[in-house]
Amino acid sequence: MVPAILATLIILWQAALTGYTFILAGNAADQAVHAGAQVDPWEDRNSACRTAGEQDLPTAWQSGASVGCYVAGDLVQAHADLKVPLLFPGFVDIPLTVTGKSAAARES
Repeated sequence: MVPAILATLIILWQAALTGYTFILAGNAADQAVHAGAQVDPWEDRNSACRTAGEQDLPTAWQSGASVGCYVAGDLVQAHADLKVPLLFPGFVDIPLTVTGKSAAARES
C-alpha cells in the first residue's frame, strides 16, 4: 500500500508544479506586456519586456525562461515560455514548456 500512496503523492506534486508553472508563465507575460506597452519609442521594447517578465520569477524557473514581446499594429503582444521542473524546482526540467501570452494596447 505504501508504494501506491507514494506514487500518488509524486504524481500530485508534479501536477501542482505544472499548475504553478502555468500561473508563473501567465504572470510573467502580463508583467512583460505591461512594461512593453509603456516603453518610449526610442527605448528597446524587447529588453524592457524581458526584464519585467523575469524579475518576479523564482530562480528555479528563470534559468529556462524565454520572455519577449513584439508590436502588432496598435497592440503589444508578449509571451513567456517556462520549463516545468521535475519534482524539485531547480534540479531537472522535464521536456514540457508552458507558454503564457498577453496583449495590451501600445501607450507610446
